[in-house]
Amino acid sequence: LSDCLACDSCMTLEEGARVFQQNQKEFFRILNLNKKCDTSKHKVLAVSLCPQSLPYFAAKFNLSVNEAARRLCGFLKSLGVHYVFDTTIAADFSILESQREFVQRYQRRNQEEHALPMFASACPG
Repeated sequence: LSDCLACDSCMTLEEGARVFQQNQKEFFRILNLNKKCDTSKHKVLAVSLCPQSLPYFAAKFNLSVNEAARRLCGFLKSLGVHYVFDTTIAADFSILESQREFVQRYQRRNQEEHALPMFASACPG
């Protein structure tokens, strides 16, 4: 979250409050809390890995992207994370949906004044 530009384009106010609570300090607080209590009282920790972050780790440690993902997942689980999700397929669906919307807008460009340009982005954070 330290790279978030706080553009507010991706979330509602309620979601923003929840995301604000998800930070490194809170993450380690929950990890430490889980280590001290019975497993039935653990708070579930889930981490999502975006496709943009994996090449960084791969290059930094001279690994393939798949090996970097496997090792990063193993590391996070060794810390006490319960679930690690790869969001690559979600990013792929987003690209496909943007492509579909662009084709529709392009086909309507002569009938609809505001069909183009079409702006799209992925969160840089």
